Amino acid sequence: MTRKDRTEGIYSRREVLDESERRQYNLIQLKDLLSYAYRYSEDVKKRFDRAQFNVEKFKTLADLKHIPILKKKELIFLQTMGPRLGGLLTKDIGELHRVFLSPGPIFDPEDRSDDYWGYTEAFYSVGFRPGDTVQVTLPYHLSPAGLIFEEPLRNLGCASIPAGPTDAATQLDIMQKLRVSGYVGTPSFLMHLAQRAEEKGLNLRKDLFLEVAFVTGERLSEKIRNQLEKKYDIVMRQGYGTADVGCIGYECFQKSGLHISNRCYVEICHPDTGIPLKDGEVGEVVVTAFNKTYPLIRLATGDLSYIDRTPCACGRTSPRLGNIVGRVDTTARIKGLFVYPHQVEQVMARFEEIKRWQIEVTNPGGVDEMVLYIEASSFKRKEELQHMFRERIKLRPELRILTPGSLPPQIKPIEDKRVWD
Repeated sequence: MTRKDRTEGIYSRREVLDESERRQYNLIQLKDLLSYAYRYSEDVKKRFDRAQFNVEKFKTLADLKHIPILKKKELIFLQTMGPRLGGLLTKDIGELHRVFLSPGPIFDPEDRSDDYWGYTEAFYSVGFRPGDTVQVTLPYHLSPAGLIFEEPLRNLGCASIPAGPTDAATQLDIMQKLRVSGYVGTPSFLMHLAQRAEEKGLNLRKDLFLEVAFVTGERLSEKIRNQLEKKYDIVMRQGYGTADVGCIGYECFQKSGLHISNRCYVEICHPDTGIPLKDGEVGEVVVTAFNKTYPLIRLATGDLSYIDRTPCACGRTSPRLGNIVGRVDTTARIKGLFVYPHQVEQVMARFEEIKRWQIEVTNPGGVDEMVLYIEASSFKRKEELQHMFRERIKLRPELRILTPGSLPPQIKPIEDKRVWD
């Protein structure tokens, strides 16, 4: 398949609606969603009533700002408040297709509708085509990450390999023997595979057959993208979404930002007030997915970005998100997984010897590395701590033991020292 075949074409007509059509489409979707959610979701009804928001008076897109913001961290508490995940769902658990569990812990329901997570048009835009063999290296099991991408790949006529985060030797062996043409995973893991392959003496361009990569879960710097595209001779583009709302945005071949998915409405809001900001202003990404089963209306993701409406040469007319420039809170996304300070604190509380702790995140060579510093006079439970950390947070940190008083008096729970340029 030629590179031109992968970089041209539009999957859905909704990607090329003019401004008036798109505004009308979003308005119809939102009206239908708000009415349905108010009727069938106990949590939505309570939120709207407390805010004195009348669904019948929703007339313009600007009216959405009268609905209170729903913070992602609130889901941890709300889901425990009764049946149907605290009333967030509009149907019973048994009517769903699957229920996953993400760090937090937060339950992520999946309905039985086609392409529930909404990534098919994203994968087409990135460059996946019928006949591709695609290695999915994101986690399976309780995490939704791996399975999220299998249905869109099937919709496009691709075969998927559920590799998960298996060791590099196995990943590379599969890639060679099955002549894998597509990669799905984090950019840092693809860099890790490149480093291991080169150590084995493999020529990434001749001994492997990758042509296209969809990366997600981490910020992607142009430096890392350029390095990986040259190493593998591939087209690499990124997608953006969460396990709560599914696909939010995706790149095209032009690399001009993240085209906002047609399955949701995105606002950029002031992190403190929730007031929508003007195009080009940096604020928190607030998403309303057109999802009647799990209507997380105005969900604040905690990510910071901005909206760009300038025309894109690819022909898609949807507004675009600029780069994700940071986080609102102290939460960090490491190796594609959210790490919450309160989760780390719950682990640390099991070890009386530990006086203070801090996580430091770096990305030498584009690969995420996490170090857990602990202050303890005498600590002999290193393996137990690392095992418990991995069980709770799904990552295994490098552990460094310090004498009490070594850390500065005022510290952030998670010190993010990654460099993206």
